[in-house]
Amino acid sequence: MLPQYKEKEPLLQIKQLQKYFPINNPLGKTVSHVKAVNDVTFNLYEKETLGLVGESGCGKSTTGRTILRLTEPTSGEAWYKGKDIFKMKPKEFLSIRKEMQMVFQDPHSSLNPKKRIGYSVEEPMKIQGIGTKAERMEKAMELLNKVGLRRDQYYRYPHEFSGGQRQRIGLARALAVNPQMIICDEPVSALDVSIQSQVINLLQELQEEYGQSYLFIAHDLSVVRHISDRIGVMYLGSIVELAPTDELFSNPMHPYTQALLSAIPVADPKNKRDRIVIKGDVPSPSNLPEGCVFHTRCPYAMERCKTEVPILKEGTNGHQIACHLYE
Repeated sequence: MLPQYKEKEPLLQIKQLQKYFPINNPLGKTVSHVKAVNDVTFNLYEKETLGLVGESGCGKSTTGRTILRLTEPTSGEAWYKGKDIFKMKPKEFLSIRKEMQMVFQDPHSSLNPKKRIGYSVEEPMKIQGIGTKAERMEKAMELLNKVGLRRDQYYRYPHEFSGGQRQRIGLARALAVNPQMIICDEPVSALDVSIQSQVINLLQELQEEYGQSYLFIAHDLSVVRHISDRIGVMYLGSIVELAPTDELFSNPMHPYTQALLSAIPVADPKNKRDRIVIKGDVPSPSNLPEGCVFHTRCPYAMERCKTEVPILKEGTNGHQIACHLYE
């Protein structure tokens, strides 16, 4: 563990989180499961940004949604400020929920097209019983101004805004109840590069002002490198490597991480990078291989990789890795 975190209690602790979706036959009987999230463990600290990366379908978004109980977990624990939020009843969880918000991947579908954006920003405050109607309206206008929109745009509808503006509205809505933690589910993946940088800079400015912690889910490694303090790499529902950002990019240890980093485009045509090509197809999450889930595509796979599941273990410089090569 890094020195700056040794004395701190985690804001959020996730322990052996699993989320399986049932596969039913035509008669409605469950015959198998899609193992979307499979034994995920990590900590998130105050004022920290933890990036979560991996290819599409690896379980990043499901992890974020399950933490907030937008989908209920299959098993595992989630401790927020020392409280197990998975064991809370809905009414008890509502009081904690205002401290844990989410910015969704698709800003258009996450906003009600029939409601003015002012209503969408105010709604979390109304649910939590915060302020009077006039106070909620004033705070909503202040938040829109804070994220780079005009106060008079409070009265407009979602279709009257661009994708980048709608993402700013989603961020304003997340900030409405003064959360301590925000899960950002690919908040810039659908935006142009210039708009991406604006949203990323805005997130960093708001973090400096309000002190939130971010779980930043994305597949763009360049974006995650820019904003994250630590990065976790997911493959087929499991975290295979977790390390401080600079450490991960300078010393990637897991074969999957090495391949991911080798695929990052380089702007200089004279600077050629050796590309590591992973052979084979990604196994189905409904039929995971035994042992290490990456062994079917790993160039360094050993016999024990086919039978033993590697455990995420602490190494040097805050580096955690789940790989038999380093045991």
